[in-house]
Amino acid sequence: MSLLKSVIFNRAQKPPCPFKNRAPGRATGCASLAESQILCVHSGGPSLPLCNFIVIADTPGLHNALWIIKHESRVILYWSDNLTKEETEKYTVKYILSYKFFNTSHEWKERLREKKKIIRLELHSGFNAKVKTQLFAKETEDVIKESGWAEFTYKAPPVYIQNLSCIIYNSSFFNCTWHIKAEAPEDIQIFFSYRHVGKDFECQQYIKNARKKNIGCHMKKISFQQSKKINLNITVRDLRNNSRRLSYYKAFTPETIEKLNPPIIVSVSLENRSIKIHWKSPPTIGSEKSKCFLYQVKRTDCKIVDVTAEKYEYPFHKPANKCAAQVRVKKETCIRNKIWSEWSEPVFIHDEKTVDVMLLSLTSFCLLIFLGGLLLCACRRYRCLEFITMPVPHPSDNIKTWLEADETHHQKQMSMQMEMHSEVTMGIPEENGDESIQQQKCLKESVLEDL
Repeated sequence: MSLLKSVIFNRAQKPPCPFKNRAPGRATGCASLAESQILCVHSGGPSLPLCNFIVIADTPGLHNALWIIKHESRVILYWSDNLTKEETEKYTVKYILSYKFFNTSHEWKERLREKKKIIRLELHSGFNAKVKTQLFAKETEDVIKESGWAEFTYKAPPVYIQNLSCIIYNSSFFNCTWHIKAEAPEDIQIFFSYRHVGKDFECQQYIKNARKKNIGCHMKKISFQQSKKINLNITVRDLRNNSRRLSYYKAFTPETIEKLNPPIIVSVSLENRSIKIHWKSPPTIGSEKSKCFLYQVKRTDCKIVDVTAEKYEYPFHKPANKCAAQVRVKKETCIRNKIWSEWSEPVFIHDEKTVDVMLLSLTSFCLLIFLGGLLLCACRRYRCLEFITMPVPHPSDNIKTWLEADETHHQKQMSMQMEMHSEVTMGIPEENGDESIQQQKCLKESVLEDL
């Protein structure tokens, strides 16, 4: 590692530069001496922007210088090299950038063609960065020459919150929560707002802790555009001195923080000795294409299975105990989302009673089809259908004449009996009184019996 030297400048002052001469090819306000390799930049110089730090590798030959500009939620890291015009025309120039935030283990590495990198701080308190220059042969892409590492450390203002987490649910509800660090001053308050689709939104309802400090924000009936980012602004204010404040920024793509509802219309069926579970995807603020969703199916005493379609099928085996299935979902292919939905309500797919009923229904249906086909074949073979469908013959004219004559004879007999009973009734003397009335009743009953 090369020996590094740095000079820290104040924005409001112009530090005296100890070197009167300027190195060839240097920007106005810069000077360099080979024996010291210290780069001196006047703040607000015409060619270089306002900067805080300058670092240059103390190596003979090829070297780099770095400086930054702080702009709200981002730091713009710049660097320069001492390549000649002939070298830039003859070779392909690339820069290797490596940086790591404080209190993190992950290191980002990039190979760039331009001489700047925008680094978003979000809730990080600073970072370490280093850059080196590489020259490649244009024909073979072999490394011809490279510089040593030029390193840079940026320390941001103090960060008093941590564990910021935001989530969108039910398509229109938005929640953000955070923790206040123990070292945060007592007389501060946290305020939340965000910007989306060119509009600013203030927090609708704060979530407070026991000390009346804001530790979250709840918002409802919010609309989101899936391709537009949500830019959060969390401001820490000193309640004793309102002019003192710190702002932290973080950006989200709505779909990446959306927690979907569980899959809907979950059903189960038994088909061809296989259990099939079907469902539908829930509503979402983003793309509703089926390829965007990843599902998981959980069954009793079975491993969780990843599924990309809206169904899951497995062979049927009659179980000894009741078995239930549940499904959950998240976005995976179209956009990366780590938040799973809740599990759907359990569907009991085959306990003993359910399976027996399903099997009985299936067996009965198959048996009816078989018996119906067998009966149809037998009827065709023995011409049973001809006798069943044979029409009933109409009665002949002789039968009609006989029936009419019999009806006429019966009516004549009835007339004669009525006349005889009438004559008998007329010949009975009046003095018989009750006796004659009784006889008449008997005659009427006998006539009715004859009828």
